[in-house]
Amino acid sequence: MKRLGCLLAAVLLALLAGGAWFVSGWYGSSELEEDKTFIVPSGSTLTAVANKLEEEGIIASADAFLLRAKILGGGDPIQAGEFALTAGASPSSILRAFQSGETINRFVTIPEGMPSIMVFERLMAEELLTGEIPVPVEGSVLPDTYSFERGEDRTAVLARMQAAMRNYLAEAWPKRGPDTAVDNIQDAVILASVVEKETGIGSEREMVAGLYSNRVKRGMLLQADPTIIYPITKGKPLGRRIRQSEIAAINGYNTYTRTGLPEGPITNPGREAIAAVLNPARTSAIYMVADGTGGHKFADTLEEHNANVEEWYELRRQRGEM
Repeated sequence: MKRLGCLLAAVLLALLAGGAWFVSGWYGSSELEEDKTFIVPSGSTLTAVANKLEEEGIIASADAFLLRAKILGGGDPIQAGEFALTAGASPSSILRAFQSGETINRFVTIPEGMPSIMVFERLMAEELLTGEIPVPVEGSVLPDTYSFERGEDRTAVLARMQAAMRNYLAEAWPKRGPDTAVDNIQDAVILASVVEKETGIGSEREMVAGLYSNRVKRGMLLQADPTIIYPITKGKPLGRRIRQSEIAAINGYNTYTRTGLPEGPITNPGREAIAAVLNPARTSAIYMVADGTGGHKFADTLEEHNANVEEWYELRRQRGEM
C-alpha cells in the first residue's frame, strides 16, 4: 500500500507539473524578442495563422499553440488585419489581439479645399492601400482625416469619404437659414466650393458666403478667380497669373463670362464652408479685394471697392510686386 501511495503521488505530481507546463506555455512569454507587426490575411483560419506565427519565429510550435488555443483560448473568431505585437507577448495575448480586432490604424488626411484630382493622387500614392479608383466626382468627398488598415482597398476608403459628405449634407441642409441663396444641396456644395477656394481665413467664410449669396440673388456675375482656373488645372494651383484670354473664356465654370453658379463644384468644400453658405452673413457687400494679409476688404459700392483696389495696388507696389 505504501508503494502504491507513492506511485499515485508521483503520478499526481507529474500531472500537476504537466498542467503547469501546459498553462505556462500559454500565458508565459513567446519567442518574440522585439516589437513586431503581424498581418492576418483576410479569410485566414487559426491553423494558417498559427503556421505563419511559427514561420515568422513568434511562437515555437504551431501545433502547441493550436492545442492550447482550443483548450484555453475561447471560441471567438480571429479578425483580419495588421496587429502590433509587443516583445515577449504571450500566446494567450496574441490570440486575444487577433480575436479583438484591435488592428493598427493608418491615417490619410484630405484638407479642406483639396480638389478631387489631388484626392485621387493622394490615395493612389498611399502604398499601404490596394486596388484602383477613378478620380472622385468633384465635391463628393468630405475633407477630414480618415483611418485605414494596411492592405485595405482604396475603393473602401474613398467610399467612407463620400459617405461622410452625404451624411454631413443630410445633417446640415435642414439647418439652413432664410438668407441662403441656394435651393438644393448640389448648389450648396457648388457655392461652398467657391467660398472655400476664395478665402483661407476661417473667420471670413460667412462674410464671403454672404457676398456671393448677394450676387447670386441679384443675378450678377460672381467673378471668382478660382472658377477660371478650374477648367485649366482641375483645381490644382495654376502657378502663374491668369491670362486675359482665360478671363474671357466661355465655359461651364468661368464666372466672369457666365452668370449664376458654375456648372459643378470646383473643389471639395469642408464643413465650415458648407455651413457658411447655408447660413451666410447678413451683409450688403457685393465687392471684395485682397487686403494683403490673406484676407479681404469688403465693399457695398463700386466706389468703395475701387478705393480698396487702389490700396491693394499701392501695397503691391511697395512690395515690388507691380
